[in-house]
Amino acid sequence: MSAVSSKVLDAAIEWQLCLDSGTASDEQKQQFALWLAIHPDHAKVWQQLNGLDVRLASAADAPARHALLHSAPKQRRRVPRAVLSLVLSAGLALAALHQHRPLSDYLADEHTGFGEQRELQLSDRSRVRLNSGSALDIRFDEKQRLLYLRSGEILIETAAGDTRPFIVETGQGRLRALGTRFLVRREGDATRLTVLQSAVAATPANRSEKRVINAGQEVLMQRDQLGPNQPAALGAEAWSHGMLVADNMPLADLLAALSDYRNGYLSVHPSLAGLRISGSFPLHDTDKALAALPPSLPVQIEQIGDWWTRVIPAERAK
Repeated sequence: MSAVSSKVLDAAIEWQLCLDSGTASDEQKQQFALWLAIHPDHAKVWQQLNGLDVRLASAADAPARHALLHSAPKQRRRVPRAVLSLVLSAGLALAALHQHRPLSDYLADEHTGFGEQRELQLSDRSRVRLNSGSALDIRFDEKQRLLYLRSGEILIETAAGDTRPFIVETGQGRLRALGTRFLVRREGDATRLTVLQSAVAATPANRSEKRVINAGQEVLMQRDQLGPNQPAALGAEAWSHGMLVADNMPLADLLAALSDYRNGYLSVHPSLAGLRISGSFPLHDTDKALAALPPSLPVQIEQIGDWWTRVIPAERAK
């Protein structure tokens, strides 16, 4: 996908949600047609998202694409009742392990469950949106406005008119907002900062180095260093609209993101993990997101009961 402004992408996602709902009125459809025609960028980003049209990001030859488009539909495999009971029990246990989180997360000032999002308005009128499985402490005093992100991801929009510094801390360092809108995500032993508007000053925990990250950039911060500035990922904040935008994303990463919004165990066969795909997917209807995979990828969705789902090679399906 070529770069488009976050404002245009946000609008396209809103239109996609509206039209996919099945309740769009004739007036809304006319408004969408007008929006689509009013600027070339609108048509470009709509074509890139293209609803739930998932495609192989690497160019496959025409016969391969034709074969992929005729993959077998989703099937449920029949298994003996005793085996099914055992599998479902194992699935429940694996799901519990997948969604396990430190006890400290539940002691945070604010936390969200898996599949849950929440928006807060802070005492200074700043707004914070917590993504699925996030935990946040809020420490405002007369000297500073401090948020500590224990886990997960937040979208922050700072309010104007308050002279106290606005700071987000994680185990990897400190981020000071310079009048801005930005994302902070915990990634294991690192923190990813994505700046959407204005700028943020980033300082690793064990270094005095400070670097200003500008709008349209992201950086990975570890305790001892800051990685290089990179262009912000397209659709980085799409989760706040209930969507996941994949741009040449490995299938394993896509499924890992979807699993945070899904009950039970979701896995991918190792031979498929590196397949790269692009498209947009609804986070709050993961069955619909998974159903979009087989028409364009050599995969089959194998589901046993309600708690065990695997993405396997199409030729393995019986």
